[in-house]
Amino acid sequence: MMKPLNVSDYRDLARRRLPRGMFEYIDRGTEDEVLLRDVRAALDAVKLNQHVLNDVSQPDMAVTLFGKRLAVPLIVAPTAVAGLVWHDGEVQVARAARRAGIPFCVATQSMTAMEAIAERADGADLWFQLYVFEDRTLTGELLRRARALGIETLVLTADTPRSPKKEWNTRNGFGIPIKPTLVGVLDVLTHPRWLAGVLLRAMLTSGLPTYAHYPPEYRTSITREAVANNVKLARRLTWEDVAEIRRIWDGNLVVKGVLTRADAQAALAHGADGIVVSCHGARNADYAPATIDVLPLIADAVAGRMTVLADSGVRRGSDVVKYKAAGAEAVLLGRATLYGAAAAGEAGASDVLAILREEIDHCLAFSGQGRFADIPRELIWRAEQGR
Repeated sequence: MMKPLNVSDYRDLARRRLPRGMFEYIDRGTEDEVLLRDVRAALDAVKLNQHVLNDVSQPDMAVTLFGKRLAVPLIVAPTAVAGLVWHDGEVQVARAARRAGIPFCVATQSMTAMEAIAERADGADLWFQLYVFEDRTLTGELLRRARALGIETLVLTADTPRSPKKEWNTRNGFGIPIKPTLVGVLDVLTHPRWLAGVLLRAMLTSGLPTYAHYPPEYRTSITREAVANNVKLARRLTWEDVAEIRRIWDGNLVVKGVLTRADAQAALAHGADGIVVSCHGARNADYAPATIDVLPLIADAVAGRMTVLADSGVRRGSDVVKYKAAGAEAVLLGRATLYGAAAAGEAGASDVLAILREEIDHCLAFSGQGRFADIPRELIWRAEQGR
């Protein structure tokens, strides 16, 4: 079989290897998937000016975020199912991120505890993503665990007040929590490599996967709902919670899910050090705008007073360059690294990151940019410019 050449090739491998329910849980959007199509269309619609005769012999892709140098302008986004696409998936992807010289953001609903990831992905630059529990005391304990581990950057996901409506999960017999159905069982049985290499291997070594960051007394397997209200995700989440988290957390605080100038300014006013301009990969509100469409206005609104990151829909290195030209300092990757991990674990995730690095290099060279960090807004081509 030919070696995968791009993220789409890895997506095809992931689709073949994973049960359909698992793959579509990762890959698809929500409701009618209008936003999922819009995200791709909006990125494709952005054109970059081609400048020639600049010295691009050695384009510099490094960026500095919160005082740390990243070899490439990427962060592996928090994804709750990395441990289900490959055995020990969170550790595998964290190792790939370490090799690439970029951070790995541990999810609240990770199948592997942050302490285990830190130990086994030795040297990885870990961030932590927070979903706030109904019991704010438990949330505070989670933050203290992260800080005691040396994690410096907290990403508060603020755009998920409800579970999104994903009808195909029901049709496929798949969801979180996983509820065994005839359709789902047949789906798993027709993917024996995943069954043996992920599910059965996990059951033989550590039992059915659980949400590793829940306190032991509230921990349940992924086949069961949270049995206690304490660890259900907070339905009431306000800027007061951000202020309280800011009081507790003395590291970098990033608010993820911002899509308006007003919310960006509110995050700044409540002490956030950064934001992620994000439509959640089109997985939440099907009627939200695409990230790239609102990013320039939001970046201008905070005007260098905080770190602006972006995510959603990245399939090519040129997408990363487009997000930078539109105002983001770096980009979070979600599905892309999961495709790689689903295909080949650490090696697959590493290869996806290497492919994107090469594509960023090519895009910088063809657009005449010597340094990623210096990409100007004017790199985006507009018809009225006459260029």
